[in-house]
Amino acid sequence: MGNEKSLRQEIETIARLIVESEYLVAFTGAGISTESGIPDFRGPDGVWTRRDAGLPAPKWKVPQSEVKPNSSHIAMVELAEIGKLKFLITQNTDNLHRKSGIEPELLAELHGNGKLVRCLECDRQYTRESVGWDPARFGPGYRTQRAVPGQPACPDCGGRLISSVVNFGDPMPEKEMELSAFHALSCDLMLVLGSSLMVNPAASLVGLAIETGANVILINQGDTPYDDAATFRSRASIGDVFPQAVSLARREMI
Repeated sequence: MGNEKSLRQEIETIARLIVESEYLVAFTGAGISTESGIPDFRGPDGVWTRRDAGLPAPKWKVPQSEVKPNSSHIAMVELAEIGKLKFLITQNTDNLHRKSGIEPELLAELHGNGKLVRCLECDRQYTRESVGWDPARFGPGYRTQRAVPGQPACPDCGGRLISSVVNFGDPMPEKEMELSAFHALSCDLMLVLGSSLMVNPAASLVGLAIETGANVILINQGDTPYDDAATFRSRASIGDVFPQAVSLARREMI
């Protein structure tokens, strides 16, 4: 009973901060996708946690072909529909925000998207299917890999296409970083969901929002460097509080 009361209080607090905000920006990490069956990175059974312990990578809970957006992804779309979400910054490459219905102009995928390729010359992005990129023939197309003879070129300028995924050592996408910094500096509420905030420069965007006086809601089960600076800190499962908070906020705004 006490746990239910505590969760209800968290939901009400998150909803109130959402309703009171005028410029809400969201920042998501791997934790928002765990309920879709994708392992996170720094959780107790995360990819990096297990690697550092000398253990094999965790298994996906569902086949990769069956992964779909969960209730928290859908709640983010609802925030956009009611005009609250001004911009969404994500570290995730799983394509679930796009698949959920978030408009591309509201989204910055700082670490790329596994379903997209990017032109090295003109920076345009395309789905792998639209350019005829067959991973079985051409591989993932990472920047550091040698080009495979016959692989598709950019339909617009003829430049080399590579995976849009940003691997360690790759440069961050300039346009996405500039947009994200602009919105981080402009927001009065940053909603941080499922990120350990250990990977920079992405995590530093939360610091920018804090420096300008924005409220920060931080929902993550593990510790982060910004725990003490957050306006509201929750260690609940994202799916237990975020969709319900958005529903409550939506009712209060009608």
